[in-house]
Amino acid sequence: KIPQGSPAVGGTTSGAAAPQPAGWHLSEEARHDEHRFDDNADARERWERRHYGWALFAVVVLVMAGCFQAVNGLVALFRSGTYVVGSNGLVVDVDYTAWGWLHLGLGVLALVAALGLSRGQLWARILGVAFAVLSAIAYMVFMPAFPALSLVVIALDVLVVYAITAHGGDLKDDAGV
Repeated sequence: KIPQGSPAVGGTTSGAAAPQPAGWHLSEEARHDEHRFDDNADARERWERRHYGWALFAVVVLVMAGCFQAVNGLVALFRSGTYVVGSNGLVVDVDYTAWGWLHLGLGVLALVAALGLSRGQLWARILGVAFAVLSAIAYMVFMPAFPALSLVVIALDVLVVYAITAHGGDLKDDAGV
């Protein structure tokens, strides 16, 4: 940028009038293109902010689901008498100790996926979807033991799959890490 008082912009050095250069003027077409570009950038930013919420929702639900899975696993390991039916009333004939370890493992898997998803990692998106699918299947089998919790978790798993598959890439780390 050239200062206003310099000779190149019409300022004088010896008192004589110098010719006025044309300077930087945008044509009407260039001005229109610039406004269109700015409008598109603003619209894209509004769209990203609106959809960023879905990706953040997936992270928060994965953290919550991971905690629920871990607590459910610990309950199955240490206090299996709190369930509505005994282990022989489940869809699959397995004891609560095995279910406890399965739920504990799913809980850790969900927490790891949430951490990676919050950084926008592709492996975390894949892991998060795999967790949600495995969780939904596990809770379908677990439904006779804890029906209300099973229905809620299955519904949340479906929303997590949608949020990650449709908007999981919105959390990409700007640093590229």
